Amino acid sequence: MRDEKDAFFAEHPQSPIPPAERDGFEGLSYFDPDPTYRIGATARVHDRPDPVEMETTSGPNVRYLRVVTFEFELRGDDRTLAAYRQEEAEGRTLFVPFRDKTTGQETYRGGRYMEFEPERDLGDGDETVLDFNLAYQPFCAYSDTFSCPLPPEENWLEAAIRAGERTG
Repeated sequence: MRDEKDAFFAEHPQSPIPPAERDGFEGLSYFDPDPTYRIGATARVHDRPDPVEMETTSGPNVRYLRVVTFEFELRGDDRTLAAYRQEEAEGRTLFVPFRDKTTGQETYRGGRYMEFEPERDLGDGDETVLDFNLAYQPFCAYSDTFSCPLPPEENWLEAAIRAGERTG
């Protein structure tokens, strides 16, 4: 996966790497894969999803619906992360933007994202896996031409998640 993403960033016309910098692009930086960051979580489904306005790095706010809250344990502490869908979005893809104690130091200052495509709609109490090794930095981390949603405060984790993409 990482090799494919590096190739996309280096060569694809829609890469967030500015064209003048692509020749010198040597690949994204990652934390080493760590199985302890593949964490079991319980889904708490919101039957009536709450609208959430997310600030963006530039431009107007974007509106999402909070559709699921994941409950999990990380290093002995109970934690939660909300998962969202855009109001008009179709399908099952869940968007999980988050900040953690690496934000702005080891990872992009605006936070990172995870996305999940469950095989079926999640039910209340369903168990799933959150794999922070798949956390990625949004395109706006690489170019100011992109406007990206910022994780809402409810998704700020009081822990360092040293998994997934990181800065240089």
